[in-house]
Amino acid sequence: MSGVERGGEGTDGGTPEAGGALTTGEVARRLGVAPTTVRTWDRRYGLGPSAHTGGRHRRWTPADMARLERMCALTATGLPPAEAARLALDGSGPVAVPAPEDGTAPPVTRQDRRRTKAGSGLRLGDVRQECKGIAYAALRLDAPALEKLLRTAIAEHGLVTAWTQVIMPTLQAVGRKWENSGEKYVEVEHFLSWHVSGALRRSAPREVAERPGAGTVLACVPGENHTLPLEALAAALGARGIPVHMFGAALPVESLIVAVRRTGPAVVGLWAQSRTTASRPLAQHVAALEWGVRGARRRPVVLTLGPGWTGQGVPGLPRPAGLAEAVAAVESAVAV
Repeated sequence: MSGVERGGEGTDGGTPEAGGALTTGEVARRLGVAPTTVRTWDRRYGLGPSAHTGGRHRRWTPADMARLERMCALTATGLPPAEAARLALDGSGPVAVPAPEDGTAPPVTRQDRRRTKAGSGLRLGDVRQECKGIAYAALRLDAPALEKLLRTAIAEHGLVTAWTQVIMPTLQAVGRKWENSGEKYVEVEHFLSWHVSGALRRSAPREVAERPGAGTVLACVPGENHTLPLEALAAALGARGIPVHMFGAALPVESLIVAVRRTGPAVVGLWAQSRTTASRPLAQHVAALEWGVRGARRRPVVLTLGPGWTGQGVPGLPRPAGLAEAVAAVESAVAV
């Protein structure tokens, strides 16, 4: 079963029909809006489907979808819905707006930019369709829609795939938008990050039994505050029954050492987003820590995680390329 609720068109459920036509419910889910919003845009502004299939049943074509995506992109800039609808329909007719092959929202023309005094939104590139809905919901600061879309993505694809192919591309797009817009969109990035963090925690089991010698310590290196990738790893490991001690952002060196000695983990994951925070001596020091009774001393496997370790790799210490690789590295170390 996909993430779309089953049911008749009256409940906005159903799945896409052959040929790419979508139900109203599927369209709403992909856009990250409520089905009532889609119906309102149809009734008020003429942004309805090109074809009807018997009675009230509606099927939206790729061209219809592209027009609605442009509507979302324009309203996300703050343009009033009526003006956004006029621009989305302007000169297009019912099927003249093609869906770009790379999966991005239809481009906004220079004339549109002059009218809106802002860009169309996020450049998402060749990513899953769900990214658009999440991005639009974040731009609108629509908490209920964002929560539902994140929950659906994780349930439908699994946490690792949802993080790699849906959540991360959207976070990166929001980050690029913020970097290229001065102080604009900071609230969008914080809003999206907070909801992603909540979704990750809710996706993990509430309790994972402690297993001596099978635990994992996860921490950001001193000066590093980007915790979401570690939260994703913690959730993925918890789902596999691997106990995790999560220490989050910017853990001081002394505290990290105490935490490792107290918990005796099989694995220590050190996250560094920036090369300025990645510390080879720190990683080497943690890898040399020992605990246990004499004759059976143990050392942790230290994973250097994050882009900050690029070019800063520590000989003998694994540097997983992504979430799936990190999970596999932990599972391998715990199984030894």
